[in-house]
Amino acid sequence: MSQVALVTGGTRGIGAAVSKALAAAGYKVAANYAGNEAAAAEFSRSTGISVFQWNVADFDACRDGIKNVTAELGPIDVLVNNAGITRDSTLHKMSLEQWREVMATNLDSLFNMTRNVIEGMRARRFGRIINISSINGQKGQFGQANYAAAKAAALGFTKAVAHEGAALGITCNTICPGYIATEMVRAVPIETLRDKVLPQIPVGRLGEPEEVARCVLFLASADAGFITGATLTANGGQYMA
Repeated sequence: MSQVALVTGGTRGIGAAVSKALAAAGYKVAANYAGNEAAAAEFSRSTGISVFQWNVADFDACRDGIKNVTAELGPIDVLVNNAGITRDSTLHKMSLEQWREVMATNLDSLFNMTRNVIEGMRARRFGRIINISSINGQKGQFGQANYAAAKAAALGFTKAVAHEGAALGITCNTICPGYIATEMVRAVPIETLRDKVLPQIPVGRLGEPEEVARCVLFLASADAGFITGATLTANGGQYMA
């Protein structure tokens, strides 16, 4: 029987690439999305991947959404916590709302989602939890105190969950992408990418969403069974941890 993989923020950007890669590898995939119903419907139509809408910042919504996924596809074997937002501002101008929105979506969601799958994984003595953090959670970034703090906290969360699940066949790892050629990054003016971003990346180019997806595929596989609590960087050499 195919394993079931759930990807949050799974219909656009990196999440879409992850969902498609997992489906191509034989997983039964559930792609969660927050609000863009038209994009999610088109993604499902073009890929055949099941999509499910809920807010990952809401614990009860996560609980109910995961129940719906389980009812349709089966128990979740692989969880990819990918959903994230930005609300950039320098700290002296940042509002409490900007701080809380990012923390809720980027950090609280890790608890909300993982808490609602971990008991099943423990009972079945198998699980793969993969958290998508960011290069900016490793090195910090001007104007992103909220985002960098949430993404850095994901590393500590990963290590704690890895300790708790190790003896039960559950691995938990983090991937920290650098600048990836998603819709959001492509919207940056070409001059800014050419003059300010690319010179920081030793390989001289943006990463592709599919390259992050291949990292997920490896960490989800049986080949990665001895890897847990790890941080896998995919940033073209921009930050070497």
